[in-house]
Amino acid sequence: MSRAYRDLGVSPEITPLAMLRIAIGRLHPDTLAVRSWRAARKRYYRELLQAHAEAQALAHVACE
Repeated sequence: MSRAYRDLGVSPEITPLAMLRIAIGRLHPDTLAVRSWRAARKRYYRELLQAHAEAQALAHVACE
């Protein structure tokens, strides 16, 4: 699991969209404004979504 995902401190039960909204809300406005960082932001979001899916799978296995 990625460190960035752990630092968000979100629960695996929330939806991926809610997790992305939290992540975007925690980014500095200047980071969102720089167009040349768009690819890096997309990569960051994909990594967070992957880590969230892994956390959801682990939580699902733990419940069984």
